[in-house]
Amino acid sequence: MNSGEFIEKLKKLRRENSLVAKKQIFDLAKEHKDMPTIEAIKLLRNSDYDQRLGAVSILDWKARNTKITEKEKEEIYNAYIENHKWINDWGLVDRAAPYVIGGYLHNKDRKPLYKLAKSKLPMERRTAIVSTYYFIRQNDIEDTFKIAEILVNDQDEYVQMAVGSWIREAGKKNSTYLIKFLDKFASIMNRKCLRYAVEKLDNRTKQKYLKADITNASR
Repeated sequence: MNSGEFIEKLKKLRRENSLVAKKQIFDLAKEHKDMPTIEAIKLLRNSDYDQRLGAVSILDWKARNTKITEKEKEEIYNAYIENHKWINDWGLVDRAAPYVIGGYLHNKDRKPLYKLAKSKLPMERRTAIVSTYYFIRQNDIEDTFKIAEILVNDQDEYVQMAVGSWIREAGKKNSTYLIKFLDKFASIMNRKCLRYAVEKLDNRTKQKYLKADITNASR
């Protein structure tokens, strides 16, 4: 399997459909999950969004393989990090970051996530928080909240939404962490970020935090 074969099948999908659905690209990527990583990188380094979505999906399918070796995990991790400038859309980040980045770093030093959280590039910062979804699934939520603290005042809309969404998900595992975070930061959080964060709380608690600083409504 190689990138050329993927592109030809993608072209066929485009001839048969006025608009290729994301699920079709995900399914096509799954068919090509055994493609060498270097071939997936060729797809990623492309201005064609569907090819890039296919590339990160291939990396994701590789990372989800229960038989993957540590060497292979490292290879796809490096492919993502070293080519991050091509992963410049929230949909691309969310498709691969949890398993490709989070899955690799789960049992390792997580300093790379904190470096990403301080990047000048919004999608690298989004990768930092989104990657922790893998940890959350393992009931490991501390890094989610630590990275959220770094990003709590981020000016990018897509980073803000990720922060709110991910601390909400982490809060499902342990609400005490979420409540402590909100007690400290609700009054300064972006309104949309805050709404995402409190979405699953009971109505009384939700209203408490939404009213913490009504001036946030215009932010």
